[in-house]
Amino acid sequence: MNRTSSYEFTVIVPMYNEVDNLPALERRMSNYIRECKRKACVLFVNDGSTDGSLHELRNLCRRNEDFFYLSFSANRGLSAALKAGFDYVESPFVGYIDADLQTDPEDFDTLLPYLEDYEMVTGVRVKRNDTAFKRFQSRFANSFRRMMTGDGATDTGCPLKVFRSSSAKAFPMFNGMHRFFPALLLLQEGARYKEVPVEHHKRVAGVSKFNIWNRMMSSLADCFAYRWMRSRYIRYTVSDTDLDESGSRDSGQDMK
Repeated sequence: MNRTSSYEFTVIVPMYNEVDNLPALERRMSNYIRECKRKACVLFVNDGSTDGSLHELRNLCRRNEDFFYLSFSANRGLSAALKAGFDYVESPFVGYIDADLQTDPEDFDTLLPYLEDYEMVTGVRVKRNDTAFKRFQSRFANSFRRMMTGDGATDTGCPLKVFRSSSAKAFPMFNGMHRFFPALLLLQEGARYKEVPVEHHKRVAGVSKFNIWNRMMSSLADCFAYRWMRSRYIRYTVSDTDLDESGSRDSGQDMK
């Protein structure tokens, strides 16, 4: 049995060469899940780290009964790490936070209540503690993305989000699609998301894995990939079936 099925909420933590952040991650995440208003666990996804992160991660998960991990054989990128998390999680709700802890895990409790009415809730970094150049890149990329997708999202790069697991599992995922979660969600019939302000902090350990080429330039190219995919996205509604023995062909009930 997948052990995440015993929990209400699973926090995915994608990580690549974050060995210096693991002590803080262990402390912050263990404190959070003890105080979380839902029964929660943590799923670390090691994205092919080469700095000893996997060795330390195994020890960390042995010490904490509510911590689990997946590990890739090679680096595959953030979108792949998130997809693996979504694929493996069996709790009804799932969220994610970056391993650099520039957002607070405690803010999950601000987002989670809205999942009663929305399929996704995303944080918005209202006071970003990044360089002026990073903030410029983000504003430009977000503006271009909104124009191309029409998703209306303010801050898709915020690394603090929660989802109904059923919606997260339905995302069509490709490299770079982690920046398009609001737009991907809106492809699902009737789905809605909400934005909520969250805190943001400076990185205190480790090194950022993003630069102008893999942060801004690739996200601009991915907008065109999203537009192509949206035009070919498959939607259908089943109006009749005899697969359910308790139903009948004449019930007239729509099933999605």
